[in-house]
Amino acid sequence: MSTNSAVRVRQHQPGADIALIERALNIHDAPSSTAFVCIGDEISTEGQEGFLRGHGTQVVDGKLVATVCGVVERVNKLIYVKTLNSRYNAEQGDVVVGRVAEVAGKAWRVDLKSRQEAKLLLSAVHLPGGIQRRRNAEDELNMRSFFREGELISAEVQSVHADGSVALHTRSAKYGKLVHGQLVEVPPNLIKRQKQHFHTLEALGVELIIGCNGLVWVAPLRPSRAAGTSDSTTAASDGAGDATEETSAPPPPPSRAQLEVVCRMANSIRVLTRLYMPVYPASIMSTYEAAVDGGVALRDMLEPEFLEQVALQEGQRRSSAMQD
Repeated sequence: MSTNSAVRVRQHQPGADIALIERALNIHDAPSSTAFVCIGDEISTEGQEGFLRGHGTQVVDGKLVATVCGVVERVNKLIYVKTLNSRYNAEQGDVVVGRVAEVAGKAWRVDLKSRQEAKLLLSAVHLPGGIQRRRNAEDELNMRSFFREGELISAEVQSVHADGSVALHTRSAKYGKLVHGQLVEVPPNLIKRQKQHFHTLEALGVELIIGCNGLVWVAPLRPSRAAGTSDSTTAASDGAGDATEETSAPPPPPSRAQLEVVCRMANSIRVLTRLYMPVYPASIMSTYEAAVDGGVALRDMLEPEFLEQVALQEGQRRSSAMQD
């Protein structure tokens, strides 16, 4: 074994990503940033009398101070602190991506990275072929033929109960098992809620499922979807988890070129997460195109140089938007 080879190790710089954001916000004529506070910081009431103390605040010696780290939000007289990192709170109708944790009784337990596991009842799944019938004892015995422990699935929040428990359903063909892709974890508060969370990027041959719970699924576009989908940005009727297709015949493994596009798209999401920027299709594509146009190698997308480039680009965009 050669002793002349050397390995370069980049020294970790704590707070380096935050410094990139601060430099981007210091661009000339850039809009003023929102107030960020840490535990114990005093919150300015701007001379307002009769303000209402909200979540994450406390009055100490006549001064309003923060009890959590986050962003100061004001709604009329209400002042509260919105935490930067918090657990996902499910809402009815949310599109989510989760991992099957357990098969128990007539239901699956699904980990959504929330306060507690969600429940997917056997009666709430999409049967092969879209058959509408009552579930029987045979279906209960064959539950693992639908979803096994450790598998990723996409689903919709059917209901949220008073005790905080969440019920899911996958009755539409667009929900179901997810294979041959890459999962990216994002803080839930960075996910920008939209009308559609299933996106098909035909030009790149990529499918995106942006879960409201902060789990984003990136996968190659299946041939059947590419041939039958006319919308290049969203496809709500044909989701990325077609249960009928998966149970009949698994999709072919993706090619090397497809995997490279998927990895670059996933790294674009990780860049946005590092910079704490909103994650939605337009921001993902903007980051992806910046890397491609700049000739940034896949392995260099998470380096400080490209992070700074994206942060400066976003700062300039916001500055131009304020001037317009």
